[in-house]
Amino acid sequence: MKLLRHHKQRGVALITAVLMVALATILAIEIGFKGYLSQRRAMTVFALDQGFQVALGAEALAADILMGSDMKTTDFSQKWATPIRNLPIDGGGASGELTGELEDMTGRFNLNQLAEPANPSDAAQKKRQQAYIEQFKRILQMADLEEEWADKIVDWIDSDTNPTFPNGGEDDLYTSQSPPYHAANRHITRVSELLALPNFGLERFQKLEPLVTALPADAVINVCTAPGIVLDSFSVTQRQYSRDPDWLVKQRASGCFPARQVLSAALSGDEQERITEAASETSSYFRATVVVTIGSNQFTLYSLLKREAAGVRPITRSFGTT
Repeated sequence: MKLLRHHKQRGVALITAVLMVALATILAIEIGFKGYLSQRRAMTVFALDQGFQVALGAEALAADILMGSDMKTTDFSQKWATPIRNLPIDGGGASGELTGELEDMTGRFNLNQLAEPANPSDAAQKKRQQAYIEQFKRILQMADLEEEWADKIVDWIDSDTNPTFPNGGEDDLYTSQSPPYHAANRHITRVSELLALPNFGLERFQKLEPLVTALPADAVINVCTAPGIVLDSFSVTQRQYSRDPDWLVKQRASGCFPARQVLSAALSGDEQERITEAASETSSYFRATVVVTIGSNQFTLYSLLKREAAGVRPITRSFGTT
């Protein structure tokens, strides 16, 4: 009887020991796994911090390149137009690569030009706004998009609550959406705001985005860097520069093309007047896109830069978005 009891006690002790070992193993694995996750989180945060600092350095380099370029004429033959591809990063504990490029945003049509003038009762200012609206409608047409979007974008930007005839839309259009929201009724800060227009959609946005920008209303189009569609939009009938994009790229390899004077000479009287007030051969606004890869982590900086005589300064920055 005593021997049987002794065997039972040894069995209980063995089970207890096995359970203790199992619990200790589970605990050790849990501690190790949490430690590994904490380490990975710390490494990721550190790499993103490094990426941000490297991207700011690239932004400063872009500013130096812009200040070193001719400010009287801005074209694709200048140093700023050459992108940086796969530049190695090695130092300060960081190892990876950097890719960056500058885009001339002044070469695009400025959507904020569609807003109502500062003095709506000024006939000259009202005429200028209408000319921008007609020009934008021609851009939409050449991009295979419906002209009705011009009226909707005007109402999204202007400060009044009166829908533009015949295709505009104010709060009544947006409050009927799910979820409901209001028209911005202010200048836009990013072209991606167009996606807030009901049924505009990603496909239309992808067609229009390379042709338009959102800048202060005083920014005019640089004909030296404008896409062919934007160049042709100055004319009601002429479609010379949008037919062959590759030909246009080749013509621009050595300097400004077309010169504003050359573009103006091929247009009618009213269209020549538009070139005088709405076009130039220089640029003040550029978008720097910097992609920093460190290990398996990637950091992207989009920075809108304004070039002035006193220097270059960032207007807006965003991370990983357009």
